[in-house]
Amino acid sequence: MSLIIKELMQIGESALEKAGCMDPRIDTELIIRFLLSINKQQLYIKWGEVLDEKSCEEYFKLIDIRAAGMPVQYITGEQEFMGIPFKVNKDVLIPRQDTETIVEEVISEIKSRSEQRKAPMGGYQILDLCCGSGAIGVSLCKYLTNIKVTAADISAGAIAVAKENAESAGVSKSMKFVESDLFRLLKKGISGTKYHIVASNPPYIERNIIPELQREIREHEPIIALDGGEDGLDFYRRIIKDAPDYLKQEGMLFLEIGYDQGESVSSLIDQSGRFSDINILKDLAGHDRVIKAKVKAKVKAK
Repeated sequence: MSLIIKELMQIGESALEKAGCMDPRIDTELIIRFLLSINKQQLYIKWGEVLDEKSCEEYFKLIDIRAAGMPVQYITGEQEFMGIPFKVNKDVLIPRQDTETIVEEVISEIKSRSEQRKAPMGGYQILDLCCGSGAIGVSLCKYLTNIKVTAADISAGAIAVAKENAESAGVSKSMKFVESDLFRLLKKGISGTKYHIVASNPPYIERNIIPELQREIREHEPIIALDGGEDGLDFYRRIIKDAPDYLKQEGMLFLEIGYDQGESVSSLIDQSGRFSDINILKDLAGHDRVIKAKVKAKVKAK
């Protein structure tokens, strides 16, 4: 049967609410917009239009998929981050607004350094480690001029998605991509690249907590991008150990952290003895979200 779009949305919202979806109204709107390939303004204009039977059937199929737990972003294949549309699929975590904090802090750091030196912002080499969809690296290239970003991830599927996102954002010429388990396949030493900044949103969920996460996360998002080991700190230990060898003099390390990991991660950085100026930065909700630290210069042997 054919139905008015407004009625369809009311039925869809009710179904998603009964299924326990967190934002049934928002999800319903995203699904109908995806189905009709229209924006928010166009949806309101078409509010009272009748949708044909075939389109109604397709709409209810998508509502059923969402009600069964699949995140709406995997249904539509897109998530906005830093004002940029990013392709997402099951190979990558869905970019969260929390992660915008690390992007904004890196941008702020580069702008501050350029102002202090009264020099253009260009020439920075940045490593986006555990890049996933490329949200951090692509956003930095979009909002900073004349920088180079290397995006690395252990997942070939994630690298493929990140490349697509760089291309669609028009920044692919400023990026290169490496399939690597953290630093393993990145060259160091004289022939390797030294970075001004290493930025990472690594897996940091405690393994025993994963079964308690929302079904959308635990059943659909890649576990490899969530599992931070028994205490959630496995990847931080590895990054903190190796990052100094890939950072230039006065290079900076930026790490996204869980809201309750500020003390533990900053302690790991401090205990390494290879960083100074360790700072915990908060997100818009006031939670600990990013740690930044400056690499210490190596002391030359006499």
